[in-house]
Amino acid sequence: MKLTEIQDLIKFVSKSGVNEVELETKEVKIVIRTGKQAAPVVYQSAPQQQYMQAPVQQNMAIPALEAVAPVAATPATPAANAAEAKYITIKSPMIGTFYRSPGPDKAVFVNVGDEVEVGKPVCIIEAMKLFNEIESEIKGKIVKVLVNDATPVEYDQPLFLVDPS
Repeated sequence: MKLTEIQDLIKFVSKSGVNEVELETKEVKIVIRTGKQAAPVVYQSAPQQQYMQAPVQQNMAIPALEAVAPVAATPATPAANAAEAKYITIKSPMIGTFYRSPGPDKAVFVNVGDEVEVGKPVCIIEAMKLFNEIESEIKGKIVKVLVNDATPVEYDQPLFLVDPS
């Protein structure tokens, strides 16, 4: 049905005073309503068959679980846990990006073996373009740096191990 035929039908229905007219063919279904609760012309195509495409299967190589062993899953020896138990952990007070130095061309704040005092900066954590100096809350010697430079850290994530003795 052409657009001009539909427009002629609308004009005819509006002049005739009829409240509703339905016309259905193989191609379209037209409902015309007039009056107070009238809605504009509803034009609806006849339902067409839809064809669903079968999902395409891809042959993907699945790595063997034995080949990829996560580092965190390896059990630590009891001797290592006992040795680390005497150390105090400096943890991240916020989410952000961990930096060991104040700038790319500057020296790191602390290295393994350095003595730290209360209030001494040990690293910077960038959060939303703000660079926050993280200060040591304990006095002691840095035993281990637990995070790589320029990596994301979570709240309360361990950053350094400090020997307080």
